[in-house]
Formats: sequence, structure tokens, C-alpha cells
Amino acid sequence: MKKLINHPDDVVREALEGLAAAHPDTLRVNLKPAYVVRADAPLAGKVGVVSGGGSGHEPLHTGYVGKGMLDAACPGQVFTSPTPDQVAEATAAVNGGAGVLHIVKNYTGDVLNFEMATEIVAEDGIEVTAVVIDDDVAVTDSLYTAGRRGVGATVLAEKIAGAAAEEGRPLAQVAAVCRTVNANARSMGIALTSCTVPQVGHPTFDLGEDEMEVGIGIHGEPGRSRSVLRQADEIVEMLAGPILDDLGAETGDQVLALVNGMGATPLLELYVVYRRLHSLLEEQGLRVVRRLVGSYITSLDMAGCSVTLLKMDKELLRLWDAPVFTPALSWG
Repeated sequence: MKKLINHPDDVVREALEGLAAAHPDTLRVNLKPAYVVRADAPLAGKVGVVSGGGSGHEPLHTGYVGKGMLDAACPGQVFTSPTPDQVAEATAAVNGGAGVLHIVKNYTGDVLNFEMATEIVAEDGIEVTAVVIDDDVAVTDSLYTAGRRGVGATVLAEKIAGAAAEEGRPLAQVAAVCRTVNANARSMGIALTSCTVPQVGHPTFDLGEDEMEVGIGIHGEPGRSRSVLRQADEIVEMLAGPILDDLGAETGDQVLALVNGMGATPLLELYVVYRRLHSLLEEQGLRVVRRLVGSYITSLDMAGCSVTLLKMDKELLRLWDAPVFTPALSWG
């Protein structure tokens, strides 16, 4: 194992210390328990938006804390859910009196621990609504979930719901926007190599030199099948087909397309993937109105990619374009 770390047990804490040092004007970091909040939190009268999950998926979630996106993020240990006390303290830290939205990827530990945190803060009168993201079409159940996994749509939900909250909308409306994103987004990914968890020190699974895992999960969970390595255009078609079938997109629909690197895939390759995805969507009569190409939800040092499509309407497009200022996503 070759990694730029000191000791495996210290990697999350030291990464958070580095994040705080690099972005002092945008966010602040609490270490015990660990959570990241925007520098100006809490904002009176604004719905707080909180998410979180295991570390190792950066920039998700900590990289999306800031104006127009998350008010707080709770990083667990690598591939491990954040604890209820982390989520509860982060929720209290961003409570401005208008309630708090929890955006939760559909992994059993995340769902349970966010639910327990909701019960804790309810004792202090903090209103919380949770939206569970479950956009992965690869498998129905996995090692970590009952139902579909939450993957790339999480980034889109955090941005769009964050914009709705920034406008001063009430909690019910912010949650409704988040549910709309989840209902209209689908994702699927492939892995060319395994990832290596620092505390384990060896690859999570083995892939032959000529193999790829189709429908992989972001923790290295098995996907739909193991296949012979294909060319990029064929891989895009293998991913886009199930996504489009499940999404029910029709000719003339507008979509946001996300081509996401899993951590060790260079942009050179991701743009090759996007090239074919864009042309395939045009062939289907779909209009790509927004796009993201890069590594936005990763799996440590895994090589591979995922594709996420979100059906857009005028309202979602406006909220997507709203200003955002975070370490990993910034415009306007």
C-alpha cells in the first residue's frame, strides 16, 4: 500500500485539520465529535442542510460545505457511518430556528444513525426532515443497504436543496425539492480496479487485468456482473442503457449529466466517457442542459467512473445555476 498518510488511524482527523487550514473563510471544523460547518452558521431563519457519511468519498460531503450547498457535513471513519452524536451536534450547530434537512444516502448505518440523531435533537425542539437518496439502478439490495444505494444524485440533491434553503424557503419546501431531485435522478458505475482502505492495507477485492466490475458500489460492493474490459464507448452504453430505461426519459426531456471519477481516473479518460455519453443522449432525443465532469463522489483510489442523469425542469435548472461557494463546487 502506497498512500500519502502518516498513520491509518489518524488519516480522517488530519484530513479535517488540513481542510480547516485550507478553507478558513468558508468553513470551520469541530473534531470531537467530528463535523464541518459553514463559517457563518447558524443563520437565523434559514433551513439548515446537513449530510454526511463515511470518509473516503471526498469531496463528498465535507467539500460541499458552504454558501448555497451544505450547512454541515458529518464525516465518519473511512467507509463507516457517522455516529448519532456527530449528526446531532452538527444539526444543533446549524439550527437557525427554521428546522434542518438531513440528506442521507441509503446505507443502513447512515439511515439508522441519522434517525437516532433526529430523536436526540427533537428533545431540544429542533425540527428535522430527512430525505433518503437511492438513485443507483445497478442492484436492488447490496451488502450495505435495503433497497437501492445512494450515490451520484447525492451531490445534485445537496446543491439544489442547498440553493432552495439559501433562498429562505421553509423546511417542507426544501425537503420537497430534494425529493424531486431523487425521484428524477438515476446512476450507475463501473470499477476497473479495487480501492484500498488505509486501515486494511490491501485491495478490497481482486480484478484481473482484463476484468471490470459493472454496477460497483462506492464502498467496493459487488455490482451486477463482472465483465471482460471493454472500450470506453461500450462502457458508456452499458451504464447509460439501464439508467435511461429506469429513468423513463422521453424525447425532448432536458437532463443534467454527471460523469464522475471514482478517485483514480484521470480527466483525460472522463472526457472520453463524456464524449460518448453526450452523443448517446442526443441520439435519444435528450437535451443536455448542464453537465459535470470530474471526481465528485469517489471511492478512495478506485479506478472507474459513474454516470448520473437528472431530468431537469425550469425550477431545478434555476436552483442548479444559483450561486454556490464551497471548496469543491463554486460558481456565480
